[in-house]
Amino acid sequence: MLECDLQTFKERLLSENHTLKRALTDPTLFSGIGNAFSDEILFEAGLSPITWTSRLNDDEIECLHGYACSVLSDWIERLREEAGDNFPEKVTAFRKQMYVHGRFGKPCKSCKTAIQRGVYSSNETNYCPRCQTGGNVLADRSLSRLLKKDWPRSIEELELRKGFGAQKTS
Repeated sequence: MLECDLQTFKERLLSENHTLKRALTDPTLFSGIGNAFSDEILFEAGLSPITWTSRLNDDEIECLHGYACSVLSDWIERLREEAGDNFPEKVTAFRKQMYVHGRFGKPCKSCKTAIQRGVYSSNETNYCPRCQTGGNVLADRSLSRLLKKDWPRSIEELELRKGFGAQKTS
């Protein structure tokens, strides 16, 4: 991915109409990103993981490319420093320094809203509903189908339900 210039990135990104999450994690389009780093890239770019690639404008594509390069470069440097001359001991996608990946329910490091997650196919996506989705809580394919009308659609609705549940059990 790091050797991919903006024009090549744009061509690959728009070659098929996928959600951003799916496009970034597709190894036939981009190598080296994966699930964890795609969450981090989308957070940094302020883009929703379910935005369709065909709906991006040139500025958003340029922004996404820039953050993909900077996030991956930053993490390569961090992991190299951590490992030093040794083989990495803790090979995991969950790092406490990450902004959203693996931080479900924890406060966003930027706005303090609880990080949300959704499961789509076999991938989990972690995102900040305030920073990335305009305050909307994304539907989870399995849980939202189960809850139907009870699935919260916004941060406010989610917080109200959590507050109600907390009062009810205490």
